[in-house]
Amino acid sequence: MKKLLTLLCATLLLFALAACGTANEEDEAADNNNAGETEGTDENTEEGTAEQELTELVVGASSVPHAEILEEAKPLLEEQGIELEVEVYQDYVFPNDDLESGTLDANYFQHIPYLESQMEEKGFDFVNIGGIHIEPMGIYSQNIESIDDIEDGTVVIMSNSVADHGRVLSLLEREGLITLDEDVKAVDATVQDVVDNPLNLEFDTDIDAGFLPEFYEREADALVAINTNYAIEADLVPTDDALILEGSESPYVNVIAARAEDEDNETLHTLVEVLRSEEIQTFIEEEYEGAVVPVNE
Repeated sequence: MKKLLTLLCATLLLFALAACGTANEEDEAADNNNAGETEGTDENTEEGTAEQELTELVVGASSVPHAEILEEAKPLLEEQGIELEVEVYQDYVFPNDDLESGTLDANYFQHIPYLESQMEEKGFDFVNIGGIHIEPMGIYSQNIESIDDIEDGTVVIMSNSVADHGRVLSLLEREGLITLDEDVKAVDATVQDVVDNPLNLEFDTDIDAGFLPEFYEREADALVAINTNYAIEADLVPTDDALILEGSESPYVNVIAARAEDEDNETLHTLVEVLRSEEIQTFIEEEYEGAVVPVNE
């Protein structure tokens, strides 16, 4: 009888120990699962936080070359914690209007003289955050192949942007075709400042810049001054097709413009730094082959 009781007690003890072991294993497994879930949640939270930490930046730009350059810069900006959204424009009016209204954080389409003229004319409170590139202005013609072929009374077609008139007239003066009033700065010159015009050139200044390539096609015997971005869109190669082409010393630097209140905005200054980086400068040089010239100031 004692042996039977001893055997029964031993059996019960083994069952109790086994049950405890199973419970401990289940508790450990549950703890491990909870720890894994917590760790996964932490990882997801960290990833979500990283995504949320990207600063959004909306920049308006002309389609060529400005928007293309910005698209190239997107990965570099993302490395700096900036998510760039590019709004593409086909005109020179709305990008400044939308910057003023707050629709854009900045724009990238205009050179310094145009920016300054728009601020004076419309009262925009903008600042130049930094220059990125120069687009040499070109004068094109279907039928005129050299300066010597320009005939008396030839029509010179330029945009209705007064800020570009001095630029075009300076090119004509450089080639000895006209003389400007020496008391007027070249960037401020208008047709009224032409004091000598031996070939009696006629000036048409009523054309919207975006339509200049059409007039180049239509007016075969005219001289048409086309902004480089529109020339590229029309499949013209400025360095090959322009009869007269502006040099890299041009003061017409295309800039990042922003509202004055954002003059010290770190995100905008990072944008300028990236656009001036070696990677983007190399892209500009290789992609546009001299039609767009990067700057660093």
